[in-house]
Amino acid sequence: MEIITAASVLAADLGNLSAEVGKCAEADVDMIHFDVMDGRFVEQITYGAPVLKWVRKATDIPIDAHLMVEDPTRQIEFFAEAGADIIDIHIESDCDVTACLKRIRALGKKSALAVKPGTPVEQAFSYLPLCDMLLIMTVEPGYGGQGFIPEMLPKIEKAREFAEKNSFSVDIEVDGGVNEKTAALCRTAGANVLVAGTALMKAADMKAANSALKGTS
Repeated sequence: MEIITAASVLAADLGNLSAEVGKCAEADVDMIHFDVMDGRFVEQITYGAPVLKWVRKATDIPIDAHLMVEDPTRQIEFFAEAGADIIDIHIESDCDVTACLKRIRALGKKSALAVKPGTPVEQAFSYLPLCDMLLIMTVEPGYGGQGFIPEMLPKIEKAREFAEKNSFSVDIEVDGGVNEKTAALCRTAGANVLVAGTALMKAADMKAANSALKGTS
């Protein structure tokens, strides 16, 4: 199973975003994770599609747009047009989840469904035929720099077991408190896409940190 790393720009120096994204490419990071917060679904407000458009101009690395928004229905097209490669919506958001996942794919993008820590992962299983990726939040969404919630590991195991049992080709992504130690736990549980903010963007040696997340150092 290929391990994919994603650097969260939430932990980047936003005043030098192009340079920060360039560092990710030099460190062989596989994806850019773009956290979108609307101040309603979560308390914080971050950035929108116009900023992603500039990130797209700065890099060829795939961009994973994580929409932590109350209703992603109208936002999907904005982020698709801006250059996102993967668009994640939350199962807890106020939308027609099936319609949104289908719309993402109709726009030629990969679809992902995100699940908050308090939501049973089984609620996502019926949607997996429409998903390229399942994002299991390992912290409460809305703030960077939180500690990993170890109780999420069984959710990862259940998701991987269900996907393999039903022959679903789906990536399992984790986001929140991912560092060298917790990444190893997530990989063992069955996750293959690791989102890291502080562990990558604040690392003294991002390339070494990236290898450590993948377990190849």
